[in-house]
Amino acid sequence: MENYPFDTEGLTDDAIKRFAETHQKLREEFNILPTGHIDFDLHQFKAFGKCSDVNVRGSYVIKRDCGDSYILFVQVVYKIGDRHVTHHQEAQVWGLTYLKHNFGGVVIRRETLTDKILELIHPHELDFAEDKAFSNTFYVVANDYTKATTCMTRDFRNAVMDIRDNDFMIEIVDHTLLIGNYDPVVPEKSLHIAEFVERIAEACWGGVE
Repeated sequence: MENYPFDTEGLTDDAIKRFAETHQKLREEFNILPTGHIDFDLHQFKAFGKCSDVNVRGSYVIKRDCGDSYILFVQVVYKIGDRHVTHHQEAQVWGLTYLKHNFGGVVIRRETLTDKILELIHPHELDFAEDKAFSNTFYVVANDYTKATTCMTRDFRNAVMDIRDNDFMIEIVDHTLLIGNYDPVVPEKSLHIAEFVERIAEACWGGVE
């Protein structure tokens, strides 16, 4: 039996193959090291709000002098149906890093036509008047506008704009940033996630306390 650098128990052959290919790509591009057991408290994120279970199958650190960032191999479980419940499992890759300052609760994703229409009826999106390109591209909601606008500096917004993938979401809970998507694992997309969290960690971005 082949030894993998992540927990394979209960994973499908396809998930194992995708995780293995992703791990190899990450090793080629970044100096990733296994973290050992860390509780990343993923249940605090709305990104996993519809999941009945979230299991970290592997976690890896990208070490930098200013701050570390992490890549997580995650298996999520969804409950489908009300009377006749079935369980659906998916393998996903997420990136995580810790921020110097408190952003409050923030969700950032690509803005859709539906978002634009709803915003006309019930405006609650956070916009940056001085950065129309960012505001026209991304849908941002925050539970503390003062914290979010202070901490989401021009450099931070530029880093989000530079992500080389259209299908992702970012969620920030106070000092913790999470980025990923719900698609099947794709090594190239995982590299984009790693590039972003490494850039955020290395820059030590934030705002004021």
